Amino acid sequence: MELVAVRVSVPRDANLIIGQTHFIKSVEDIYENIVTTVPCAKFGFAFNEASGECLVRHEGNDKTLEDAAVQACLDVGAGHSFVILLRDAYPINILNGLKSVQEVCSIFCATANPVEVIVAQGKDGRGIMGVIDGSSPKGVENDRARSKRKEFLRKIGYKQ
Repeated sequence: MELVAVRVSVPRDANLIIGQTHFIKSVEDIYENIVTTVPCAKFGFAFNEASGECLVRHEGNDKTLEDAAVQACLDVGAGHSFVILLRDAYPINILNGLKSVQEVCSIFCATANPVEVIVAQGKDGRGIMGVIDGSSPKGVENDRARSKRKEFLRKIGYKQ
């Protein structure tokens, strides 16, 4: 078995969610979940089918994001993995709904950071082992950084 780090390209001003699901029904269910949770969200969704035709199934309402999600799925190449690229909404807006989709098994990351997907290559295919999400810590939060964090959350409306 070989481990490979696959860089996933995130389009400018987009957020990324990578997860695992187990059935092609997920394509329509995840699409419906996103549009009913955040109707103004722009997104692309792609899913690597792991049996039968083994196609990259995809949906979305933004062609650029949908094409980028398809490319990310092709690059990762892991069966039953999915990629959502999202604009005009944040992962926090859809994660609870996404986790409630019956076919979704797990979420590996939800981020706007650069991401590397750690993939195991076996005899028959690939599987996601985990992700590297962003950079390593450069220090510990101090009072100034804490104030800045709190100010930011209030500025974007997530805290009062």
